[in-house]
Amino acid sequence: MQQLLELSAQMAREGIRRLLVVSGAPAWCEQQATALRDALPGDWLWVGEQRGWSQQCSPRAVTTLLGREFSHAVFDARSGFDVAAFAALGGTLKAGSWLVLLTPPLCTWAQQPDADSCRWSDTAEPIPTPVFVDHFCRTVLDDAQTLVWREDQPLTVPTFTARPAWHPATGAPQQEQADILAQLRAMPPGVMVVTAPRGRGKSALAGMHIANLAVPAVVTAPTRVATDVLSEYAGERFSFIAPDALAAQISQQGAQPGWLIVDEAAAIPGPLLHTLTAAFSHVLLTTTVQGYEGTGQGFLLKFCAGFPDLHHCSLSTPLRWAKGCPLEKAISELLLLDDAATRDFPTGELAMQPLLANIWQEKPALPAALYRLLASAHYRTSPLDLRRMMDAPGQHFWLASKGQTVVAALWLVEEGGLTPALSQAVWAGFRRPRGNLVAQSLAAHGGSPLAATLRGRRVSRIAVHPYCQREGIGSALIAHAQQADCDYLSVSFGYTRELWRFWQRCGFKLVRLGSYREASSGCFTAMALLPLSDAGRALVAREQQRLARDLPWLEAWREEKLPLPDVQATTLNEEDWLELVGFAFAHRPLSAAIGALSRLLKTSRLPLAALRGQLSTGESEQQLCQRLSLTGRKALLAQQRAEAGQALHNLDTKRAKTLKEQVQKLQFF
Repeated sequence: MQQLLELSAQMAREGIRRLLVVSGAPAWCEQQATALRDALPGDWLWVGEQRGWSQQCSPRAVTTLLGREFSHAVFDARSGFDVAAFAALGGTLKAGSWLVLLTPPLCTWAQQPDADSCRWSDTAEPIPTPVFVDHFCRTVLDDAQTLVWREDQPLTVPTFTARPAWHPATGAPQQEQADILAQLRAMPPGVMVVTAPRGRGKSALAGMHIANLAVPAVVTAPTRVATDVLSEYAGERFSFIAPDALAAQISQQGAQPGWLIVDEAAAIPGPLLHTLTAAFSHVLLTTTVQGYEGTGQGFLLKFCAGFPDLHHCSLSTPLRWAKGCPLEKAISELLLLDDAATRDFPTGELAMQPLLANIWQEKPALPAALYRLLASAHYRTSPLDLRRMMDAPGQHFWLASKGQTVVAALWLVEEGGLTPALSQAVWAGFRRPRGNLVAQSLAAHGGSPLAATLRGRRVSRIAVHPYCQREGIGSALIAHAQQADCDYLSVSFGYTRELWRFWQRCGFKLVRLGSYREASSGCFTAMALLPLSDAGRALVAREQQRLARDLPWLEAWREEKLPLPDVQATTLNEEDWLELVGFAFAHRPLSAAIGALSRLLKTSRLPLAALRGQLSTGESEQQLCQRLSLTGRKALLAQQRAEAGQALHNLDTKRAKTLKEQVQKLQFF
């Protein structure tokens, strides 16, 4: 313990933090954590199940601590390891701090189910995570700056070479910040993007810029609390407005004066961010790279590429700890947060191959490069995706490489194969088993109660190196993936015409169009299938026919020219009756039944006020509830189901009763 005290004092002088892994039986681990807390001065935060420490929080709540600082912390991973929370915790620790990680015995950890796995594995029960555990052990045991204390071995505290003395930031601009502030002062109309890993002072930079401005400045961010540091530096000039409220203001007033400052811009949906930036002549966007939020390089590639007057700067020098901090390096290597994979121009002959199941053990650099490419291209990728990639069942990967560089990656997930009874229960809305995003949607929103019995592979991610795009590599990977022994490939994506053209060129067919915009992309959801078997081709034909019949009533899609069969049908058919009974007497969602309900309204002479109000006259749910004296959305939906049932009985009582009995039996699966 005396050696740890002396090393802690050295770390404080040098401005660094370290990781200490404590591995053993649960009680022994907690004893060592308590002993460390009692011996080392600090405020000591415990992250995990409640243990009676004065400062503690659950892993899910760690992100609420961003902006605060702690001296030392314990992260309890004995029963489950939330790696995103672990990485976030690292960003809250002061220079001189220890992050103490409690784990099961390293020799048996791989066989122990991980309680956190249910969040990312789509399994009903926790599963062991041997691939991640092997990666973890290999990484920390190879890291000379990380200490590992095992119950069956004494703790050895190395003598580390002294580092230069560290001087904390004073609050005045550091050199990198001063250079960017000078560029901002002289910047002509346009957009400046500042990217940096956490702890580099980008929010402080934005606040300093606002404080120096002589013109108005508006600040927006995903949450108000995320701008605390920015507001501290901006002082009285700080003026915050939420993104949605700012968009509403722009729609009423048009162009806005002065500067727009967007903190953590990558976390705001792209279409909304475009609306905001277009209204201001001068814009400063800041966002995190190499972070647990999963932002960074992909934001530059996807969102910022469309700006003709883009200025990009980055901050690399940490302000809250010294450069080369061992804890930051350990977390980055453990969670593969370095997105450097896209910086070099790849050369060599193109080759494609699937990843074998044991690749992480035999050639870990290859899947690590694949993951880094996916993370750089998709700024929503997070450490949970790394854990899913390593240990979740039903994952498949293809990669393309030039020389030693991975230039494209395709990630597919097995879906479907549900029993007929379960698929029908999903169709009726009585069951929602974990996972099976597209397969369940085909049953829950499509026309076939047995759709989820078919087996598919969903494209979870696809990425191509920015220097190798438009060479047909992504389409070639999809072609290789068609070797799969299943009924179809599927994809769910935020619809844009450019993105749909890619999937259409790959051979996919549209089968579902969403009614609401995704929060993450700001786009309407679309689902498409590439059939591989006779059953898959029959499913696609049936769903395209259904979609074509419903298209005239899908408001958001009326202006799109979509490749669907030419269908002009306003009368109810057998499929409509089944859909309407599922809506009226089971739990089928309104969004799935819009076409059938609209055709029902054309056929029925009953008032059906709740249905006609929403589907025919376009009244909002709030307006309908007020007019019909209903207490809220649930009451409105209940009224609409009752009206649909009334209309069906009015059309054919015997048929409605028979189908009702058949559908309601599905709930007893």
